[in-house]
Amino acid sequence: MAENIIFCYSATGNCLDMAKNIAKALGDTEIVMMRAFPVKTDTAEARRVGFVFSCNGGGLPVGVLDSVRAVSVSAGTYTFGVVQCAAYMGTGLYQIDQIHPLDYWASATHQCGCIWLMPHTLMMPMLSAKAAQKRSEKLAARFAGDIKEMKRTEKRPPQRRLNALESKVFTDLVARKAKQYRVSDKCVGCGICARACPRQNIHISGGIPIFGQDCIGCLSCIQFCPQEAINVGKVTEKRERYTNPNVTLAELTSESIYIK
Repeated sequence: MAENIIFCYSATGNCLDMAKNIAKALGDTEIVMMRAFPVKTDTAEARRVGFVFSCNGGGLPVGVLDSVRAVSVSAGTYTFGVVQCAAYMGTGLYQIDQIHPLDYWASATHQCGCIWLMPHTLMMPMLSAKAAQKRSEKLAARFAGDIKEMKRTEKRPPQRRLNALESKVFTDLVARKAKQYRVSDKCVGCGICARACPRQNIHISGGIPIFGQDCIGCLSCIQFCPQEAINVGKVTEKRERYTNPNVTLAELTSESIYIK
């Protein structure tokens, strides 16, 4: 088993990029993806166990809480959490801390993935994608240095009750938005959207994607579509797509990634 294990949820690649950058600094790290139920949950031999994930509507992405609950962490293992968000950290770190008390935690802002809600450039501070990526890499280096030295954050992650309520509302909103997904005649039936979907909620029939009833609103299908053929109503038609430049779809959809 690797000395370090990072459990990661990522939709556009920003969080996986953060996890990879931390892993490169730590060395001997396995990144276990949480887009689906994690392929590994036993961390008994790991020295450090971390969670890197996005803030979705104020809380954890759908399914991540179940994955975190399934992870087994031995007493005395150093634990850490890093959340990436467009503006505010939400309640996700608090939720994880209630299951696996975090020795160290941090947050970082990056480009917004939920483009039916707001353009990807609407982040705090407002930066271009290139500048935001440079900032993310700088923060990853700082976080990794702290984690390598096993530094501890004095305070517990804040509960943020309003964000917890927002998260519940957001989940219902996502379900309604899922009914507004449309595919234009630009679609070439390449199947990338089906590959990108973490819930296997998309299948190709007659050369076009068909959406099921298990959408969690990650928007990977929209962001990775090479033809920009998938939209949520008319809102996203004029909004620029965004995926992290250092993460491939193959990496994003893998079960785990080992970094020496």
